[in-house]
Amino acid sequence: MPQAKDAKFYTQILKKNKDIQDLLDKIQFDSQHGKIWFEENRMLLLHTSIMGFLRKDLYNMLGWERTKRFFIRLGYQAGVRDAEVTSKLRPNLNEAEAFMAGPQMHGIRGMVQVEVNELQLSHDKHQFYADFNWRNSFEAEVHLSEFGASEESACWMLLGYACGYSSFVMGQTIIYQETHCVAKGDDCCRIVGKPLKEWQNADELIQFMSPDPVSDELIALQAELNELKKNIYTDVEADYTMFNSIGESVAYRKVCDLLKKAAGSKVAVLLQGETGVGKEAFARGIHEGSSRKGQPFVAVNCACIPPDLIEAELFGVEKGAFTGATQTRSGKFERAHQGTIFLDEVIELSPRAQATLLRMLQEGEYERVGDYQTRKADVRLVAATNEDLEQAVKEGRFRADLYYRLNIFPVIIPPLRERRDDIPLLITHFLSRFENMYGKTLKGLSDRAKNFVMTYEWPGNIRELENLLERATLLTDHQQEIKLNHLFPQIKQDIEPKSENLDLNAVIQDGFCLEDHERQLILIAMQKANQNVSEAARILGISRAALDYRLKKQAVNVKVE
Repeated sequence: MPQAKDAKFYTQILKKNKDIQDLLDKIQFDSQHGKIWFEENRMLLLHTSIMGFLRKDLYNMLGWERTKRFFIRLGYQAGVRDAEVTSKLRPNLNEAEAFMAGPQMHGIRGMVQVEVNELQLSHDKHQFYADFNWRNSFEAEVHLSEFGASEESACWMLLGYACGYSSFVMGQTIIYQETHCVAKGDDCCRIVGKPLKEWQNADELIQFMSPDPVSDELIALQAELNELKKNIYTDVEADYTMFNSIGESVAYRKVCDLLKKAAGSKVAVLLQGETGVGKEAFARGIHEGSSRKGQPFVAVNCACIPPDLIEAELFGVEKGAFTGATQTRSGKFERAHQGTIFLDEVIELSPRAQATLLRMLQEGEYERVGDYQTRKADVRLVAATNEDLEQAVKEGRFRADLYYRLNIFPVIIPPLRERRDDIPLLITHFLSRFENMYGKTLKGLSDRAKNFVMTYEWPGNIRELENLLERATLLTDHQQEIKLNHLFPQIKQDIEPKSENLDLNAVIQDGFCLEDHERQLILIAMQKANQNVSEAARILGISRAALDYRLKKQAVNVKVE
């Protein structure tokens, strides 16, 4: 094994505040919105007595072993989360010093004070051995408070945290055992950690990291219930499965109610809404819910066809009708016979095409361009536009008689910002598709990314969300979380200080005053951050505590948030 550092070396690392400043700087208190952040993960401050209450309540419901398993697995996940963040913060330190972020985070979280007895590790040789003392364990204290003295070690969550953190950092399963515990009457808690294969009772230890058999049963029952739901829908559930769009929000269901009523009729439907709200998905839903389901569904984006060719595209063209018409072609309406045609951006139709479409809707007949033979077509029309057709009629850009014909059954598709409850469902749907497409398994969105997407205005609606998630899937490594800057690279540029080359010789001249320049920088940062101290600290690249100190020192007159 690699030579162990002296225990004093690691203890000193833990004691030096400057060695944990990089971790402290990642913690941000956003009291204005009731949130605490560690990098992109949302955090909580809880009374330790709450954890004691939870432990006792679970013990009464599940018994000792299952409660122990629950807290170990809970701690394990917390350790993995911290390791995902801290493993990238110290690229210039040696592996032992970088590893100490885990014990330091234990202390920063107020969970326990860590003392190092021995630490040996080597990533290259896959070697690891750790011996730590735990002082002031919150878990031992709450256990004694709720249960009294114990016959076995009681720092389950802390133990799981150490296992999760070390396993992630080392890239192999590391298991710790608590050899001493204050809950048993020992002077301090003590743990020893090494790779799973080096423990004689490995099978016994690893079971505490595995899902509880009760959880397996619940998952199996849930799967059976979901299967039953697929086969035995209530009338309400069945109403919404006909649509290819994704959603459960009130706004979504209102639209589905309207379109369900229209689906069984022959009436033309006019879908209105902003770009990217999913009008074609709803149009396909109307078709799938109608008696025409087995017949063609033809989608046409009128904005993508030149005005002088749009009539020929929709209704067909005879050979020689115009230059370039080298052969006879059937049109979209002819191909959609007995089915449904979806005309997106219908406002882009030329005046001549509008007249032909009106005749088609009224009489069910049309003529190909360059032909005088009247043809019949039985077609259900679903039209869509993101503009105000009524205003277009007033401006003379759209025929009034065609507008009234299309406006028999108008339906407004709400923008994504008005159906925010559907955003998590849409994210799950799109991520599943892109993970399969690009051969990745991702851990979803970080807490900060989730928070942002739920408050973002989504000017591009569902299409924008889909495109951003595809890009984020490409940028995010396998088995990692999607970070905010993966979704919105411009957000990172907005909140982080811009690096500019300064001519320091020009700045530092006679009469230079460091305090005046510092004061000006603080004022500018506070102004950019809208007087939010945490945001200003991030812009300046310092901790909030450091900025608070400077604000008081400089007596800067700002409105603190």
